Amino acid sequence: MSVVYLGLGSNIGNRKENIERTINALEDNGVAIETVSSIIETDPIGPSQNKFLNAAAKATTTLSPENLLDTLKQIEKDLGRIKTIHHGPRTIDIDILFYDDIKINSKDLIIPHPEIFNRDFVMTPLKEIYPELAKRREVLQ
Repeated sequence: MSVVYLGLGSNIGNRKENIERTINALEDNGVAIETVSSIIETDPIGPSQNKFLNAAAKATTTLSPENLLDTLKQIEKDLGRIKTIHHGPRTIDIDILFYDDIKINSKDLIIPHPEIFNRDFVMTPLKEIYPELAKRREVLQ
């Protein structure tokens, strides 16, 4: 089993319900949720839009990184995400923050997520469930 950390965000519709539905969908699709952070409200980056609710989750899975990405994209689609503009509003956004200790830098997938340490809306919930994050940061930089 691989350990993964995911970032979750929503700013369209019932944001809290969107995150809860996402957690259930992950469980139904081979991603066993171990821990979920508190949900925080944050200002958006990018174009003017509603505030986000953000959370982080620690999970285990047997899915490969690529299959996990495909699963996450399908869950986003099933929950009504329509990609319009970069950093635009969304019913749900699921990002792979970490996948074990691997590094991937391909056209479709970058792990660890390149903006983790630059975004408080990721770091605040992630630090809550991943206290070893400071050590990980030293290794990644």
